[in-house]
Amino acid sequence: MKSIAVALALALPLLAGAQDAAPSLQEDPRAAKFHDVERGFFVGFEAGYLGLLDTPTADPGKFPTAGAGGGSAGGLAVGLTVGVDLGTRLSVAVFGEGGNEKANADYGAFSLFAGGLDVRVSVLGEKDRNGWDRFFVYLHGRGGYARSFPNGLFGTNDFIIQGGPGVEYFTQLRHFSVGLAADYLRATKAGASGYAIYPTVRYTF
Repeated sequence: MKSIAVALALALPLLAGAQDAAPSLQEDPRAAKFHDVERGFFVGFEAGYLGLLDTPTADPGKFPTAGAGGGSAGGLAVGLTVGVDLGTRLSVAVFGEGGNEKANADYGAFSLFAGGLDVRVSVLGEKDRNGWDRFFVYLHGRGGYARSFPNGLFGTNDFIIQGGPGVEYFTQLRHFSVGLAADYLRATKAGASGYAIYPTVRYTF
């Protein structure tokens, strides 16, 4: 029994040394080193069509040829968002957007600018063959302060609420996503409703 104990005492340091000398396993070169879909701080760009169903005249005395309103109006609108993802399904951003709207010939054209807060919630996600959530269907809402020019035509100061569904696809370029949104819009002070349809591009850092 004593000889067995002595043998074990001599063998344990040799085994430990052999274990330390054993080569470490090499890292699998196929293992992903980066996320296929980035989440975090982002900057987004959007451009599309903004239509208003009616264009009431805020100050008929200043614009007598405009009458009571210019009917429907439409034009190009562009926007910028800066925000952050709070997980894979929720994001919060500040936005700024502007557009040029053209009504009938008597009413003329005017510019509309707005800025405020945008909140987006993804309600449906679809994974790719590698298990990454890459395609999303979302709902978003935004609201903020708005100005229109010339002053007194469509209005001057207003508050815009806007929102609707959209889709977004995170591309193989990792940091980039593209999408399409369709929104309902309401200028509360002017009492005018409208809609916006616009593609989106987003870069996530």
